[in-house]
Amino acid sequence: MFGSSIERVRLQGAIHLPTFEDVQNVRRQLLEVSRQYWTSHTVFTWQWWLLIALSLLPWFIWWKFVDKKRVIELSLYGAMIAMISVLLDTIGTNAMFWGYPRQPLWFIYFLWPADFAMLPVGHMLTYQYFSKWKTFIFAEIVFAVVASFLIEPLFSWSGMYILYSWKYIYSTPLYVLKAIIGRLVVQRLLQVQRDLGRKGA
Repeated sequence: MFGSSIERVRLQGAIHLPTFEDVQNVRRQLLEVSRQYWTSHTVFTWQWWLLIALSLLPWFIWWKFVDKKRVIELSLYGAMIAMISVLLDTIGTNAMFWGYPRQPLWFIYFLWPADFAMLPVGHMLTYQYFSKWKTFIFAEIVFAVVASFLIEPLFSWSGMYILYSWKYIYSTPLYVLKAIIGRLVVQRLLQVQRDLGRKGA
């Protein structure tokens, strides 16, 4: 089914380029194959339950330790981290750098327990507790090393993460870089807010 559609597009390519409808047909078949794989190999397995827990537990931890007086600032920073994480994860999965054999839902291909929970919460806590740039960058390097060489290998060992043309060490600078970008953006927005407040006064 899936292969025949791709072969049809390949044969048609000798006459004309694939159309958008050809692309959509392949995507529909991919979605159905993904659903069948998910129902037969993923849902209700121990990995699936673990992913569900990892989607929720970090937020309970965050709410316990978050500085409530800075909750808007920290949430903005967490949202920046989540957006960058989803973007990088989408690029990586679509480019076949890595893949996720186990997912909470079959139609989401990036690992949203990590992108929407584990990573934002981890980065928000470092942002909260390390206010100076020097200590912040050092803490983020430690965070990146732990995530790259402990958490990612554990996900691989458990069958939830497969590397194709990627290595764990490649992830380390990306963790640090997105944390720095997020902090720069949030601090710039806070500075704009303070400047407007002084003008208004």
